[in-house]
Amino acid sequence: GRYWAFNGAGTGLLFTFFNFGLTIGAFCWGFLVDIIGRYWAFNGAGTGLLFTFFNFGLTIGAFCWGFLVDIIGRYWAFNGTCLITAAFGLCLGASPNYATLLLFASLCGFGVGGNIPIDTTICLEFLPQNRRFLLAILSAFQPLGVMVACGIAYGIIPKYTCKVQVHCGSLSFGEPCCDKSSNYGWRYYLYCLGTISIVIFLLRFLVFKFHESPKFLMARGQDEKAANVLHSIAVFNHRKPIITLEHFQALIDDHSSLLSSSSSSPSPSSIENLSLLDKIKKSNRILELFSTRDVTYMTLLTWFTYMFDYLSFSAAGAYIPLILQVKGAQIGVSTAETYRNYIIIYTPGILAALFGGFVYKIPGYGRKWGMVIASILQGVSLFLYAAATTEKAYIGFNVLAYFMQTLFNAILYGWTPEIFPAPVRGSACGLASFFGRIFGVIAPVISAQIWATYEGDTSNPHYGNGVLYFAGSAVWVATLCIILMPSKRMGAQSY
Repeated sequence: GRYWAFNGAGTGLLFTFFNFGLTIGAFCWGFLVDIIGRYWAFNGAGTGLLFTFFNFGLTIGAFCWGFLVDIIGRYWAFNGTCLITAAFGLCLGASPNYATLLLFASLCGFGVGGNIPIDTTICLEFLPQNRRFLLAILSAFQPLGVMVACGIAYGIIPKYTCKVQVHCGSLSFGEPCCDKSSNYGWRYYLYCLGTISIVIFLLRFLVFKFHESPKFLMARGQDEKAANVLHSIAVFNHRKPIITLEHFQALIDDHSSLLSSSSSSPSPSSIENLSLLDKIKKSNRILELFSTRDVTYMTLLTWFTYMFDYLSFSAAGAYIPLILQVKGAQIGVSTAETYRNYIIIYTPGILAALFGGFVYKIPGYGRKWGMVIASILQGVSLFLYAAATTEKAYIGFNVLAYFMQTLFNAILYGWTPEIFPAPVRGSACGLASFFGRIFGVIAPVISAQIWATYEGDTSNPHYGNGVLYFAGSAVWVATLCIILMPSKRMGAQSY
């Protein structure tokens, strides 16, 4: 209805502007790190530090906010993560030294890591069963954001970046590679992203307001508030309210709420009267993810899928822009043309997310086999990119890799909250993201070591290919996890 469209637009704006370059941090840092490296004179090891600190923040954010969203509610968790990311995102450009940049990157990642699983949880809980495909389509705003970020980078960075390519590998850490006055492009770029993020956050908080999730309120025993929310949404949609408090009271006997029907869990009303610390102590959320053999099986496979998916795209997202720069320079592609190529590469990702919504709707097998095929082709495209020798081939295989990655994640992010019930949905999605982010921290560490083996040999046509092989192999492990998942659970309804 109008309510979901209105708030979906607000969430989409955040995906586009608040998340562009920040939520898709691997891509942002991927094409900034070489410039920042010349600014503060660090080499491959320093490159890995930047990615690792950002991913460390993502990991802690996913873990903490994943639990908090089921304790303090969707509304405050969502707005809190948005504010943290926007505020520290703006601070990134003002970093006086590399250590401060690493700190701000990790704090920014802390907000981003919590926001991603919360977004889909909120949208899911306001969507009817026959509109779940919109969860996949919502991911279209992410490649749109990356495309816009690349467009801004194309307009700013080449103009305000050192023209002389100084090789920093032979310099000591901290020794400037070029005059700072001619290398402020990355700061201007981050200022631009941070400012727009703050503006969009204010719009999301003040204009595109949303109510607390009725499913969360019901799980907390606040049936009256849940009924009031549904009443307000019906009025906003120009519909006559048909659900009352009496309907919720009648549902209690049918055990529709997992927490109210479980003898091992405290009642919703008793939880609501506790302090925040006591709520955390009495929450048995992790145990509920292992309540039966089938639930345990799905939980573990979901975690492993996220682990190797994040391992792959964290490595690829961080180093593909660097590989594109090096390989482009080998055949005479300028810096400005490289940023233009970024726009070409990431634009089709919008179509991938829209296509993901179509695949999502295919009954029975759309979700599962859509992810299987997408992840297989993603790995294939990374291996083919390693063998490419022309600019058109570089762009083409990059387009295919990003298209398939976006398609895979659009379905995965939409499907994950769907299989877990509302009382533990935020925790389940947060934990899946948390374990994925742990591997996201590991990915740049491994990739940096692989990258270091090519250091200084920029004329090598195989420069950086080891990272591509690593990323392609990792995503195929995620493929195996999806294949092992029972098809009957891929489109099941959870409450």
